[in-house]
Amino acid sequence: MARKPTAPATTPRTRAPRTVKAAPGVAVEAAAAVPARKPFWTHLYFQVLLAIALGALIGHFWPAFGESLKPLGDAFIRLVKMIIAPVIFLTVATGIAHLRDLGRLGKVVGKAFAYFLTFSTLALIIGLIVANVVRPGAGMNVDPATLDPAAVGQYVQKAHETDIVAFLMNIIPETVVGAFVGGEILQVLFFAILFGISLAIIGDRAQPVMTVLESVSEAFFKLVAILMKAAPIGAFGAFAFTIGRYGIDSVINLAALVATFYLTSALFVVVVLGLVARANGFSIFKLIRYLKEELLLVLGTSSSEAALPSLIEKMGRAGCDKSVVGLVVPTGYSFNLDGTNIYMTLAALFIAQACGVDLSIGQQLLLLAVAMLSSKGAAGVTGAGFITLAATLAVVPSVPVAGMALILGVDRFMSECRALTNFIGNAVATIVVARWEKGLDREALDRALSGTTGPVTVGAVQSDDD
Repeated sequence: MARKPTAPATTPRTRAPRTVKAAPGVAVEAAAAVPARKPFWTHLYFQVLLAIALGALIGHFWPAFGESLKPLGDAFIRLVKMIIAPVIFLTVATGIAHLRDLGRLGKVVGKAFAYFLTFSTLALIIGLIVANVVRPGAGMNVDPATLDPAAVGQYVQKAHETDIVAFLMNIIPETVVGAFVGGEILQVLFFAILFGISLAIIGDRAQPVMTVLESVSEAFFKLVAILMKAAPIGAFGAFAFTIGRYGIDSVINLAALVATFYLTSALFVVVVLGLVARANGFSIFKLIRYLKEELLLVLGTSSSEAALPSLIEKMGRAGCDKSVVGLVVPTGYSFNLDGTNIYMTLAALFIAQACGVDLSIGQQLLLLAVAMLSSKGAAGVTGAGFITLAATLAVVPSVPVAGMALILGVDRFMSECRALTNFIGNAVATIVVARWEKGLDREALDRALSGTTGPVTVGAVQSDDD
């Protein structure tokens, strides 16, 4: 009797047809209707881009009204921050629990921090080199005595409160609930790692808890998708406020510094991270296109945290192992700050040049060493870029801390570039560490970055484990 061919596998309507196993010599294709391409104006990235443009126009022509729209941006960021802690906890705890091999956990953390230290240091060095070559502050001849130190006093005070010891102690929450209430990413991450290890140790008995956590995780990521619908409104309000409050004129006054910083960050992404991406088998430009909605959201809100839950989801969809994503993305938000590090050395030398302070090579190396430490001490603090700069200058007395008042007016515009560079750097780090740990599904990565979903052979998953 002739064997009947295997019935076609059902696939979601949004996926392309894929081939499944059938009787010998019989190829069966799952017929899946490919939906028509959606109009461009229905895509989130277009809506956010339009919102940013409208916000800029309103902020420029009606600055008072633009400033009044600040609550729209603040409300959206608070909506996202509301779910960051549970998303990180659920992703990390379930990811580690699935590992079972706790030795691998140490490997992931070790490799992630080796990557962070290497490229954070490289970013500091690049900022130092560019500042010496371009010299954006040369010729300003600012008298430090004429600067108002009170303008940056709050940042200097915060810098004194965020030394290494205080930072490390702050990682440990006073209570389990306190980690979630305070919204401290590193505290939530610390508890999630410990809880995930506990689930991994008790093994099969943890399955009922795992089932609940995974169901709750699905619900939270669905909530992320719902909240992202409000992203254009948040970007509109935040950008209108930024332009209305600070104005385009403030950028023009310090155009050399702003332009140098943006160009340096762009070169770091394209050249340095581009080479890293190429060495690991993917294109930095395709990755940027894949994350365009999140990048526009970061640009519009000046907050990389606004896109953190979405980055976790997209890195998983791009084939990165769940446990790697859960560890690398949240820790990267505090320790892998490429954009912030470029800004620190570039801004410090700009202030020295503007105030006529000639730093020797030894003093610049001291500045670099202090910046390496201070960037970790203030990690995860709101406004970390300006705070770490204050902490760095406070230890290098030859550069006046009051000189920070020179760049206070344009720091808001540079914070957007810092956030964008940090965000792309964390996405690259996640893929690289996943590949190192043989936790990268190459086929899923290629499909995600190329914007396709098939064709895929059922049951065949090509990854770096193969």
